[in-house]
Amino acid sequence: MTETGCAPREQVMFEGVHGIGLAADRWEPDDPQGTVLLLHGGGQTRHSWARTARRLAARGWRTIALDARGHGDSGWSPTGLYTLDDMVGDLSRTVEALDEPPVVIAASMGGRTALVAEGECPGTVAGLVLVDIAPRLDPAGQARVRAFMRGAPDGFASLEEVAEAVRSYNPRRRPTSGLDGLKKNVRLREDGRWYWHWDPDFLSFTADPANTSAERMIRAARRITAPTLLVRGRRSDMVTAEAAAELLGLIPAARLVEVPAGHMVAGDDNDVFTREVHEFLNLTVDRRSDRFPR
Repeated sequence: MTETGCAPREQVMFEGVHGIGLAADRWEPDDPQGTVLLLHGGGQTRHSWARTARRLAARGWRTIALDARGHGDSGWSPTGLYTLDDMVGDLSRTVEALDEPPVVIAASMGGRTALVAEGECPGTVAGLVLVDIAPRLDPAGQARVRAFMRGAPDGFASLEEVAEAVRSYNPRRRPTSGLDGLKKNVRLREDGRWYWHWDPDFLSFTADPANTSAERMIRAARRITAPTLLVRGRRSDMVTAEAAAELLGLIPAARLVEVPAGHMVAGDDNDVFTREVHEFLNLTVDRRSDRFPR
């Protein structure tokens, strides 16, 4: 897949709940087919979508990758608490600032946010791509993610240590050509150590049952009529085949594709992932009106 002709990237800001600034990267091609909004998973940043965003922009999509509150260059919660309601509110305000409902491509935590936002306020999105997320998640997989996120409270002495932590969590992932790319996911503090690029208080999000309620996601899913694609990693330790089947039963407009990847689908096999997403966009968009059939 070529990225020739990709629109240049610019950094923009949106305003979320509590006036929090939400940082984003935007690619604006000439005569865009529509808008795609990318939401990352917990503990990630907008940069996890960089390859996908560039490729979609090269195909003519206005593409926006957003840092969630407490992550990357976005503001931190003034209360030190992170709730699903705040995440949903941030998404709603971001969509309101756009000139059309976007197709939302959302992984893990971002997918939970997008599913609830659309289910509780239909019409928020024009289409929905849920990346390895479902109402019921495997408890062992969830525990492994939490352990990884809590695993370096005192930071890392070097970028090599950061790389080793990532390899230990996801040994199947193809190594990057260097360490510079890791700098987008960590920050160097005055003590000379590297820390993850998110608010440590964000860990309260996974500790609060209200933020991970399967019942709320199920209720929301039943109300979704927007075209929906669930992308599941075949090696996912978070979303089982049974959980994916349950979600498809809840959303009549949904279809499933499985890719040879783990939970970090876009990073594990970006070529296959982006191809599937682009096919979904092509099948779903009514090019004559630039609207999604509802």
